[in-house]
Amino acid sequence: MSGITDLQTLLAGLKPILVPGDYVFVTLPEAKFGDGAELEPIAAFTETEGMTLVIPKALAGKSGQQSSGEFRMITLQVHSALDAVGLTAAVADALTKRGISANIIAAYYHDHVFVPSSRADDALDALKAFANASADRASRTEVQREERKSS
Repeated sequence: MSGITDLQTLLAGLKPILVPGDYVFVTLPEAKFGDGAELEPIAAFTETEGMTLVIPKALAGKSGQQSSGEFRMITLQVHSALDAVGLTAAVADALTKRGISANIIAAYYHDHVFVPSSRADDALDALKAFANASADRASRTEVQREERKSS
């Protein structure tokens, strides 16, 4: 099943949900894939400086590494294509307008937005309002398209 590439369709169908639990980002210097499995990472990325893991906050003490902040994950339930253009920018812009930082990870089916735990409810409200406004715009555009066809 391929994902959606049309930006208006993506924005109208965001359906953001707040995933239970707090997460932290930690780094394991000189680590390789598979290291840190005991931390139950939900995401991993290898950089020159080390491997970054996104792990449940409850397991952060086991890492022996410093973490930076506490985050909540908002999953955008729309099935976005990996080559879709503009979704990340639009979501970041909607959150920027509310002064909310975002770390966005695109996975195969969905995008996941990590926001400061203290702002999670605000972020969810912002994304829901943004999706509703996008759906309203898409609906008006469709009505206008139909009107042009019939005239």
